[in-house]
Amino acid sequence: MAPENEFSPEFLKTAEERLDVKIKRVEVDTTKLTAMLASGTAPDLVRGLGAVETPYIVGRDLALPLDDYFAKSELLKEDDIDPVNDVWRYDGSVQGQGPRYGMAKDYSQDAMFWYNTALFDAAGVAHPSETEPVTYDQWLEMGKELTQKDGDTTTVYGLSAGGLGLFISLANMTASAGGSLLSEDLGTVDFSSPEGQKALQWFLDYARAKVGFSPVEPNPDGWDWPPYQTGRLAQSWSGYWFGGAIAAEAGLAETSRLAPAPTMGGERISPCFGATGYWIPKASKHQDEAWQVFEWFMGGDPAKERAAGGWGMPSLLSLRADLPVGTPAQEQALAAVEAESDYFKVLSFSPYVKVEALDAVLNQYLPDAINEDVSAGALADTLNTDMQALLDDGKELVL
Repeated sequence: MAPENEFSPEFLKTAEERLDVKIKRVEVDTTKLTAMLASGTAPDLVRGLGAVETPYIVGRDLALPLDDYFAKSELLKEDDIDPVNDVWRYDGSVQGQGPRYGMAKDYSQDAMFWYNTALFDAAGVAHPSETEPVTYDQWLEMGKELTQKDGDTTTVYGLSAGGLGLFISLANMTASAGGSLLSEDLGTVDFSSPEGQKALQWFLDYARAKVGFSPVEPNPDGWDWPPYQTGRLAQSWSGYWFGGAIAAEAGLAETSRLAPAPTMGGERISPCFGATGYWIPKASKHQDEAWQVFEWFMGGDPAKERAAGGWGMPSLLSLRADLPVGTPAQEQALAAVEAESDYFKVLSFSPYVKVEALDAVLNQYLPDAINEDVSAGALADTLNTDMQALLDDGKELVL
């Protein structure tokens, strides 16, 4: 189960010839996956987001532990696997520990952000440091100073802080403030803590300032690249992977830089929100063949080609030598990521609910909260009630 841009017909033909297996691709679809797992026709390899899905697929006994396969692998050696892949581990209590259930095809530390120095210079705003993080408050102030309007029309957005999802972004902010949205047993959510309140208030301030995209001012392009490419966005909350697009634009590559993850006053952290990769269902009828494809895709020629493209950090440390450094943006971004690696931290997600369900709750209540000046405390109470109901329902299926 994979998108065509990762397993094209031409790529499948190469894989079949190289591995001597027959491969059929089905499009990534959560509803279809659920139906296939329930009907006994599970896919043999499934694309997923390790950072937010690993506890869920393990808690429901869907994923095959892969430690025995990794132990025998000639391509995927334990001491060569980037620590970011710990998001694909779960011991039943703590994400980041226990067996490996998958691996990222590539990754970024997604709380970092790209910025266009030309727009900073035009607005007379000092560039953020390439080594020391700005605070979230400083980041928002820069966004305000960089935003340009023509009447009621925004011509340049100063900051896009949507990240790769609302809940995981708020969880990161809360952790950066020194707290956690989820309890130690991952079964309770709490936006009412001082740290959770700080994260909520910041996002409300950001959305009300109208300096970037939010639930009340959605991005019509669907993602940050079109406005960033055309000079309508000064800062994008996107990790290293965004540089793959930037590198194709010579002028933009000259003026783009990657900055450390902002901090909210507590521990300096720089997590991964996605770690997009693959896992093998326990119900697969072809587990050994699935591993063949998995191993080659993650550690063979496809992995080397992905690294050379610069659309993500490779999951194998040995492939970092293949990363592109042909433009100033590529060279600077790689140096920034290498410095940032010291601050990587696994943010444990819950086994009881999918992140999409929590994002749906946020999207339901945030617009009114933003437009009607609802307090962070009142919003927290509503979010706690609805999200806790989802977690409690999930517990009945896992415990």
